[in-house]
Amino acid sequence: MLAAAHVDVVGLGLNALDTIIRLPHFPAFDSKVEILSAETLLGGQVATAVVCCQRWGLRTRYAGKVGDDFAARLHREAFASEGVEAHLIEVPHCSSQCAYILVDAYSGERTILWKRDPRLDVESHELNPEWITRAKLLHIDGHPCAPAETAARWAQHAGMIVTADLDNRYHGVEALLEHVDFLMSSREFPERLLGTSNLFESLPEIVRRFRCRVAGATLGRDGALAWDGSQFHYVPAFAVSAVDTTGAGDVFHGGFAYALLQNWPLLRALEFSCAAAALNCTAAGARGGIRPLAEIERFASEAPRRSSLFSADELRERSARALARVQISRPE
Repeated sequence: MLAAAHVDVVGLGLNALDTIIRLPHFPAFDSKVEILSAETLLGGQVATAVVCCQRWGLRTRYAGKVGDDFAARLHREAFASEGVEAHLIEVPHCSSQCAYILVDAYSGERTILWKRDPRLDVESHELNPEWITRAKLLHIDGHPCAPAETAARWAQHAGMIVTADLDNRYHGVEALLEHVDFLMSSREFPERLLGTSNLFESLPEIVRRFRCRVAGATLGRDGALAWDGSQFHYVPAFAVSAVDTTGAGDVFHGGFAYALLQNWPLLRALEFSCAAAALNCTAAGARGGIRPLAEIERFASEAPRRSSLFSADELRERSARALARVQISRPE
């Protein structure tokens, strides 16, 4: 077997075939609504983040599972056309993950109806260590956690960066977090993990408990918040006329991985990631609005922002309180 090539980013996690259904308004129960359009496009948390990095000039690899259906062929063709080195493990007599996404044409917000066969879960023994370790950064989504933990351990042993996009308290997620350097989760994940809805308490606790370098959360229309062990960093969201919010978080994570490999400061990384995510919302589908680097940078410097949730003074005060709590609770 030939040795795997060295790449910048390797992703292990979900891929999906999305049917985007645009509606004039969200349907009420027991009603009929004429659709505006329907389009089948490719998506998936990690798969989309990897495609972003590839389009922005990084060398990438993706590993995940597909069925033996038409969707699998589309994934293979798309990765090949993008230039992504793809290792797709095919499950016989199985459908690939699919989703039907209802998009409100007025707001661009979406509701996702999805189906995933349990046989699509990658198992640790199916992973080739070289897929993981011959890279600079590993991006995972915890679907499922056991192989993601295996890959993250390999990556950390190889001196790589490990980033994670988590949204639920999956079985084994605590063990996985022990090997994550940069966690940018959904807004809800910290509460699901620790039981508190206050991000100013939960994010520092995640860093303290699991030794992450950064713990943060994407906040949708409100931007992104992150704790780096000593202070909070907050970026308000950019104001755009949203067509479809599908994939915004996935593109954010692609942007964040790209920024880390440029060695940008955390605040700049968050700015770039939020800008890339906002622009993606101006087109249909998880990958429809992935813009070139120069356009994202220009947009980040010129575009208007939504209202900020926190003032600079509040962030400083919250940072001081969090740092004091962490120092008091720090183990001997």
